[in-house]
Amino acid sequence: MSRILLPVLASLALLACSDGADPAASGGTSAAAQSVSADLTAPDAAPVEQAVALATSGPDLANGQRQFRRCQSCHTLNEGGRHTVGPNLHDVIGHPAASAAGFSYSRALREAGLTWDLETLDAWIENPRELVPGNRMSFVGLRNAQDRRDVIAYMAATTAQGD
Repeated sequence: MSRILLPVLASLALLACSDGADPAASGGTSAAAQSVSADLTAPDAAPVEQAVALATSGPDLANGQRQFRRCQSCHTLNEGGRHTVGPNLHDVIGHPAASAAGFSYSRALREAGLTWDLETLDAWIENPRELVPGNRMSFVGLRNAQDRRDVIAYMAATTAQGD
């Protein structure tokens, strides 16, 4: 995506995902929990549009960057970055799992049939061993939903800046 289209796509994604209602007035679940859930499962939006909407909807990108430091021991995020212990994660959102050229993925992940949409990334970052038993990723996961949301938003924002 070009830098010119990103603000337009972000606006369109936010409009498409918004019903105009005040999330705090709906009762039941907390507004913060509803926001995280809505951001990760926005209906009818492509994964990249969801990611752009997420990155522009108020996550803590500084926290996302801090949390991503755990990922940096095995992954790079920059455009054209090399694979290390794990694959380069630049522009991973919206792409099939185990699809980066030049990286040797576990059989379990290759055969899982996943696409890295926001919901799948959230589940993966929470507990990769539970989502795909038998994969080689040794990361224990991030249990905090807000931290996961911030990491995904940071990844989306970093990817968007590099295009």
